[in-house]
Amino acid sequence: MSMQLNTVVGIEAMNVYCGIAQISVEVMFQGRGLDFKRMNNLGMQNRAINLPFEDPITNAVNAAKPIIDNLTADEVAQIEILVVASESGIDMSKSISSYVHRHLGLANTCRLLEVKQACFASTAAIQLAVGYLASGISSNAKVMVIGTDVAIVNARAEYMEPTVGAGSSALLLSNNPKIAQFDLGAFGLHSFEVLDSARPTAQHEIADVDGSLFVYLDCLSKSFENYKSKVTGADFLNTFNHLAFHTPFAGLVKSAHKKMLREAGIADVALVSEDFERRLTPSLHYPSMVGNLCSASVYLALASTIDHIHVNDVDRVGLFSYGSGCSSEFFSLLLSRDSKNHLKPMQIGDYLSARTELSFAEYESLLEENLQCLVPVENRQLAVSKYQHLLDRVSKRRKILVLDNITDYYRNYIWI
Repeated sequence: MSMQLNTVVGIEAMNVYCGIAQISVEVMFQGRGLDFKRMNNLGMQNRAINLPFEDPITNAVNAAKPIIDNLTADEVAQIEILVVASESGIDMSKSISSYVHRHLGLANTCRLLEVKQACFASTAAIQLAVGYLASGISSNAKVMVIGTDVAIVNARAEYMEPTVGAGSSALLLSNNPKIAQFDLGAFGLHSFEVLDSARPTAQHEIADVDGSLFVYLDCLSKSFENYKSKVTGADFLNTFNHLAFHTPFAGLVKSAHKKMLREAGIADVALVSEDFERRLTPSLHYPSMVGNLCSASVYLALASTIDHIHVNDVDRVGLFSYGSGCSSEFFSLLLSRDSKNHLKPMQIGDYLSARTELSFAEYESLLEENLQCLVPVENRQLAVSKYQHLLDRVSKRRKILVLDNITDYYRNYIWI
């Protein structure tokens, strides 16, 4: 068997799915009696809310299905690897990817894998997939990487509650990079063990909020230092036309940008502000409408960037991916003038805007059942019809997969 290295590898197609419901962050602050002085620091407008019949599997399938529907049967058969990244696993053995594989109708000749490293797992899987595709070991192969998570927070999370989103990103990788091409070998890493956040049970998240913010900032600096050691002449201010970061909330991204420019010797307030507006603000439109998508977060930011910029020729995007615990990476992609046109059919902004707006009372009425999402139970019946009034308020949606019931621990799904 002959192999030939592929020097062109990237994102052929991508999409994000952020549910069909949302709640205003202002409404959440008012409902919880939180200090409005802290709301501006978040830089958020809305938070995505899953309905009780949505889970990490439905989020994953609903993000990837529009991509699959745009492929020919032969192209679908070329998907040799399906990786689902999540910190919202539903079983100690059976992977989310097995359900996703079934409901996407992928070929039997496909490797299935679930991976976990907090919010970094998607990036880890993507970079390993890029290496597989670049090796040429399997010509014309494609890899699907999906990051999917749900939120299991309530009032006890305090100021973290308004920031946590729910949903999924799906990226189809191949040697036909219609949306973005990877800078092969251009990456920087920084990882170490720390307990800045964790999910010790299926119903409880813990977080050292302040500690996690400092770790995030430290990892950005050090992963970029490692990037510079691999990429001759790399400079944070001049190398990248655009930037997209893991976005727990926009305020943290703004602090991170300011820190990086300060370390580069740039302290002029006007210059820092102009640079942030030009290179990072496009990445924040969608995250400000969704909240923290965990493993999908940086790819929601990338989709936001592509949909809100104009590329004349070729633009380089610097991306920072961070996952608590912790592992991080700074890497780069190339966008072309066609990137926007290839992403446009997904209509991501339109679907985000079309989600039904929940009142605080409606949001609270969902919490008890939503907190059961990841709890292993032998039998459970989901009454989709109970939430028909919320579905009827969604102004634009595709056919979606929903959880119908759990029977003998097996999850059964239907399309609606």
